[in-house]
Amino acid sequence: MTAHELWPAPFRGRKPVSSTVTIPGSKSVTNRALILAAQADSPSTLRRPLISRDSELMSAGLQAMGVAITGNDDAWTVTPASLRGPAKVDVGNAGTVMRFLPPLAALAQGDVSFDGDPRSYERPLGPVIKALEELGIEIEHEGRYSLPMVIKAKGSIPGGELTIDASASSQFLSALLLVAPSMTNGITAQHRGGSLPSMPHIDMTVQMLRDFGATVHVDKGAESWRVEPGKLRGQDLVIEPDLSNASPFLSIAMVCGGSITIADWPKNTTQPGDQLREIFTQMGAHVEFTQGGLTLTGGDAIHGIDIDLHDVGELTPSIAALAALADSPSHLRGIGHLRLHETDRLAALTREINSLGGNVVEEETALHITPAPLHSGTFHTYEDHRLATAGAVIGLVVPEVLVENVATTRKTLTDFPGLWNSLVL
Repeated sequence: MTAHELWPAPFRGRKPVSSTVTIPGSKSVTNRALILAAQADSPSTLRRPLISRDSELMSAGLQAMGVAITGNDDAWTVTPASLRGPAKVDVGNAGTVMRFLPPLAALAQGDVSFDGDPRSYERPLGPVIKALEELGIEIEHEGRYSLPMVIKAKGSIPGGELTIDASASSQFLSALLLVAPSMTNGITAQHRGGSLPSMPHIDMTVQMLRDFGATVHVDKGAESWRVEPGKLRGQDLVIEPDLSNASPFLSIAMVCGGSITIADWPKNTTQPGDQLREIFTQMGAHVEFTQGGLTLTGGDAIHGIDIDLHDVGELTPSIAALAALADSPSHLRGIGHLRLHETDRLAALTREINSLGGNVVEEETALHITPAPLHSGTFHTYEDHRLATAGAVIGLVVPEVLVENVATTRKTLTDFPGLWNSLVL
């Protein structure tokens, strides 16, 4: 489907489901693994990687700098090489690509240019650029501290001590930590600024660094991270399913009744999406580990929730869609940083749910959602994959909801419409 096509969200009503779904691999894990594997001293095998626009952009960027990535949809072999320019990197609108690749590119020999979708020019990148400049890397950005830009790489990064404000995105900090083992002196990075969002993603970065053999010291009280210089070791890694992408699929059973099982849900994980188990339980579902994976059984109704989603902001669109269908008001707090994601998610959710008859009041860092009768209409997505899946959830029980540009889900899901239809039609 093209960006301008309207996708009729399948209407199911309160007709219970009973299905098992296999969610593609985690984008966050896949793209971190690619960055780490590119620095290792031997090849790595990434099994069940996410095949999506974001991971393909990351892979293409690495290959442009000389890293060999071979294999098929089931497994990739990443063979590291001396990074080189000149190279051109297209980041699309992928936060992990636009933030994780520039520090790695600074290790190359030669110029590496970065460009992307128009929205990527608006997304914050300044703290990463400033940090690299403080470490001695020359970057051409015409004073914008945003894309497009050219990294004038000289083959090494000295490293050392660094202060960074990662309050707009935890990816700023992760970007530097992921490349720190290859810096001459490693790095000691300290966060200074507003509240640090999405701490589970930083925990994921630290754990994966350690999995590849890095030495990492963490002082959460001081918001300080030290990564020692040293060689990373190639790994044979199975990529976990993307638990954040499980959110709309679990929502099917909450909205329609019945049960949905997500296959291979890990018992232990650093993925923020694991908090769905507790959140959806609070909203009226029954959630348990079963032989097939993680099974959610819908309750008699969806209950409103008052919750701080600061650490798990990416779950907000699905939770907001459920809140619009609940039996009591919801208050989703601590999510001001979502204004800087693929789109301003707070403004977009407010506008689109209200356009269908909803009652959403937007504050700077919160959404207050009072359930109201919803009606048909077009649900715009603003090139944001999580807006598209939120529209699909509402369309399960609201007839004739048309989701604009459902193809944007390709960012993290290979074929969302096909998978969705297989479960609800």
